[in-house]
Amino acid sequence: MDEEFAELNKMNLDDLEKIEFPDGSRLKFDHDISRLNWFNIGSKSKIFLLANSLKDFSLFLKVYDKRGKIFVLGAGSNTLFDDDLFDGVIIKLGKNFNNISKLNENSIISGSSCSDKKVSDFAMENSIEGFEFLSCIPGSIGGGIKMNAGCYGYSFGDYVSAIEGITRDGNFIKLTKKDVDFSYRKCHMSDELIVTSVILKPIKLQRELIEEKMEKAILQRQKTQPVEVPSCGSTFKNPDGKPSLMKEKKNKLKAWKLIDEAGLRGKKMGKAQVSEKHPNFLINLGGATASDIEALGEHVRKIVFEKHNITLDWELIRIGKK
Repeated sequence: MDEEFAELNKMNLDDLEKIEFPDGSRLKFDHDISRLNWFNIGSKSKIFLLANSLKDFSLFLKVYDKRGKIFVLGAGSNTLFDDDLFDGVIIKLGKNFNNISKLNENSIISGSSCSDKKVSDFAMENSIEGFEFLSCIPGSIGGGIKMNAGCYGYSFGDYVSAIEGITRDGNFIKLTKKDVDFSYRKCHMSDELIVTSVILKPIKLQRELIEEKMEKAILQRQKTQPVEVPSCGSTFKNPDGKPSLMKEKKNKLKAWKLIDEAGLRGKKMGKAQVSEKHPNFLINLGGATASDIEALGEHVRKIVFEKHNITLDWELIRIGKK
């Protein structure tokens, strides 16, 4: 097998299309990526891979051999693609990364492409407490781990027991929680590691109580966030490094409050707008470009700094920026 990979590594990028994937993964070139993110913005990716299994994924990575940029796309809920061609590979993890099961009575294992909502529902069905907040995060498990996503005072890092992944040269690796340092909207592990699955340790509770907490969280999200229009969720991190707890709305160092106090609620640039409902959401009014979103975001950062002398850091991931 090593000799096979050594031979394949000599291939040019144009020859990648000749790879035969055992589990039916699909490779495409000049692939439209505008529908793969919640903003519905973006151009094309030079190479796009839908990886259906670890075996196929490892094969591709060994063949590709770090010859260019790689971005692994989850649900696309916190991602802004540039308007120009992405000169690299965008990888989407397919069906075999979408499984979830109980590892034992105290743990569950989830594939990285599982939606946060799917994990939350699975936990509720098995009377497992602690994952109600995931019902309000429009993303995937892999992406949530990488940025330690969270809301209402809870985040992924609180529940991670172990992480399984693959390196960019196609080798498998497993990390325990001790190997990973989680902080506000950050997971401090190597960029070389691509998360493929995660083991989560929950707390037991009666299903009825879990369902009630989930319903309250979903209603809160629908009431306070512009879920009816394309956006990528929270645009900027809170300057104090803390999530926006419902009970902490009076804290002045919340991004949405700083933006609102700067008079930017409803501000438009091109087809992009600061949401009237939640000022920390930038929304696509229809036909917005990445340039519209970025110009509006940078304007927000500039005005907030002028008024509060505080710099807002981007929370969403911008892909294709040099």
